[in-house]
Amino acid sequence: MKRIKVYLDTSVIGGCFDKEFEIYSNKLFDSIRNKYLQAVISDITISELERAPDYISEVLLSLSPDSVEIVNTDSEIIELAEKYLREGIVSENYKSDALHIAIATVYRIDVLVSWNFRHIVNLQKIKLFNSVNLKEGYQVLDIRTPLEVIENGK
Repeated sequence: MKRIKVYLDTSVIGGCFDKEFEIYSNKLFDSIRNKYLQAVISDITISELERAPDYISEVLLSLSPDSVEIVNTDSEIIELAEKYLREGIVSENYKSDALHIAIATVYRIDVLVSWNFRHIVNLQKIKLFNSVNLKEGYQVLDIRTPLEVIENGK
């Protein structure tokens, strides 16, 4: 059975240590460890984790290498993220959020998972991101919280 590919933004990884999100972030990582889900992270995620406490990065290190796919930012992704910024979906201060969306879109990831309710898991923002995606010839990106994904992934 093909595993669902889930793009993890940094909030999900850090969520393993946040009282509000730890239960569902950790259940998501259990689903990855149990091979129900395939984790995808990017060079942007890695860069953000380098600025976080070491124990947060260790969550990823606890996964087997075949459970995590690492993808890289390229000019196509940067161009799409710039379009999100020009449309005013997020400001330049939150360019990394636009990059996460663009990466998951360009790589055709099944679902982007986040706890970022202000800029990512937000119905109005999702509609705007996907409007740009469709206008630019990309597919609609599914954006969910870990709670929604684990309910479907076991």
